Amino acid sequence: MEQRALGRSGLVVSRLALGTMTWGGDTDEDEAAMQLTAFVDAGGTLVDTADVYCEGESERILGHLLADVVPRSDVIVATKAAGRTSPGPMGRGSSRGHLISALDASLERLGLDYVDLWQLHAWDDATPLEETLTACDLAVSSGRARYIGISNYTGWQTAQAATWQKAWPGRTPLVSTQLEYSLLQRGVEREAVPAAEALGLGVLAWSPLGRGILTGKYRHSTPSESRGASQQWQGFIDGLRSAKSDRIVEAVITAADGLGTTPLAVALAWVRDRPGVVAPVVGARTAQQLQASLDADGVRLPAAIRTALEDVSAPPFSYPERRSDR
Repeated sequence: MEQRALGRSGLVVSRLALGTMTWGGDTDEDEAAMQLTAFVDAGGTLVDTADVYCEGESERILGHLLADVVPRSDVIVATKAAGRTSPGPMGRGSSRGHLISALDASLERLGLDYVDLWQLHAWDDATPLEETLTACDLAVSSGRARYIGISNYTGWQTAQAATWQKAWPGRTPLVSTQLEYSLLQRGVEREAVPAAEALGLGVLAWSPLGRGILTGKYRHSTPSESRGASQQWQGFIDGLRSAKSDRIVEAVITAADGLGTTPLAVALAWVRDRPGVVAPVVGARTAQQLQASLDADGVRLPAAIRTALEDVSAPPFSYPERRSDR
């Protein structure tokens, strides 16, 4: 698997990342072990988790596997903080107090002395940005984290945070931003991705398969075993379903038929090779599902197919992102 620099940094990661949001929930430890082994055997290195995934079980399982199944040195460990992990006003958010406590708790669950990439999971309106970023500086200077990233930040939030860290020598630069990005979710191209590119942040694309819709499995009905059929996830899946998304899915299926591959491979290859994207983050309930994504690594989209997909999925652009007088 190809390796890519994460933003303007020395951190090199695989061009496909393994997401672990289901570990400890829909995915038990034995299945997670098969996923991680297959991923590393395929040349994958970047494994992404978060302190809120399955109430910390995802981190705990990953820690067990790094101790017993796959060498720690073979894996780039990325986790996140800012979500609610305990009751009370200090149990969530991006205050220095919560972030450092959350990082220490993550390290304990992971059984590690440090993580390679520590990400701010969401913007926090209640905390001054400079306080949040001093926690990031402390995480790196104390050896708890090697690199810092953000997740789910808007364009202006990305620019403000990255510029603050660049403004004074000694601050820890941001190296990545994790955003939902797929043929069904291209709004990040208006501001967030350009901000990341301009300021040297690599983009990690979560839900590159459009919450599963781009695989075509919801084309005619909702499979009973799918997330779209569960009470917990139905609203999340339905949030991207529309007449336009139906047209995009049909275009993906047509492209897959023409190339002799799968809709999953087409959708994943499209995101993987977008400007600014370093790695799509692919999650799976089973090792078999993950293997389908690993098998898609060799797919390349011809220019004509890429153009057709971009045309059918184009997001609306207008002032000020695009001006008629330019």
